[in-house]
Amino acid sequence: KVCKFWVGHRGTVRDYPGFSPSVDAEAIRKAIRGIGTDEKTLISILTERSNAQRQLIVKEYQAAYEKKLKDDLKSDLSGHFEHLMVALVTPPAVFDAKQLKKSMKGAGTDEDALIEILTTRTSRQMKEISQAYYTVYKKSLGDDISSETSGDFRKALLTLADGRRDESLKVDEQLAKKDAQILYNAGEKKWGTDEDKFTEILCLRSFPQLKRTFDEYRNISQKDIEDSIKGELSGHFEDLLLAIVHCARNIPAFLAERLHRALKGAGTDEFTLNRIMVSRSEIDLLDIRAEFKKRCGYSLYSAIKSDTSGDYEATLLKLCGGDD
Repeated sequence: KVCKFWVGHRGTVRDYPGFSPSVDAEAIRKAIRGIGTDEKTLISILTERSNAQRQLIVKEYQAAYEKKLKDDLKSDLSGHFEHLMVALVTPPAVFDAKQLKKSMKGAGTDEDALIEILTTRTSRQMKEISQAYYTVYKKSLGDDISSETSGDFRKALLTLADGRRDESLKVDEQLAKKDAQILYNAGEKKWGTDEDKFTEILCLRSFPQLKRTFDEYRNISQKDIEDSIKGELSGHFEDLLLAIVHCARNIPAFLAERLHRALKGAGTDEFTLNRIMVSRSEIDLLDIRAEFKKRCGYSLYSAIKSDTSGDYEATLLKLCGGDD
């Protein structure tokens, strides 16, 4: 069952009214079994149902045809379109777990993807992702992060993966002042940097609390926290802390910037594009679209249109939900 932690008020995809899992399962089966695949039907059903509804279609499909819908999609489709359609029928926590695994598999680690997932998910989502990860891979997420990363970067990722960030919306003024001073003492004021203090505060405090702390930090040091982090730290640890600051200020803006990078330049980064479009389609894709337009001067819809093609493009545009 898909938990309420995965649905927000600013998504482009909602529950489909008059939904019938058996009618949908049958239509999908026909679309796959016919001579040549009827991609249009597949796209219209899977992009117009919420993930919770898609999970019911998956159940129904398995019961009626004794086959996994995911497997049938895999054997029938190919390329980026296939990856996107399979993503749509995957429960959100399992999808994130798989994306994390992919970021750590093979030669080299995709640190950007690790950072993006671990900084933008809530504590409750992280707990579910960790459970899903263990269920699918029989290994703990923490163990895999430990073996693929090192140093302060590893420590901070493990803290985030633990899902212990405070989620309350209440802001404690005194704590903000105290934390800002600790950050200042740990960085700007000190010969060398006390990285643990940065990790502790940035990985455990709520986002509203951090925003207040950053204001206080500016008062104390006459500098933005971003500039201090850039000056004091380096490498993936620096990237991670900057991502947290960015998310504390504005998650949709952070993800809009990631989409901009995925769609810009020579090749398209479909791994990132698929992940953000699917994982945020029921949470805050409307806000991400608005931030994208603000940042780039053109719409996310038009960027997808000019950068992708075919059934893959059609599916992404449906998820995008409209032009701005």
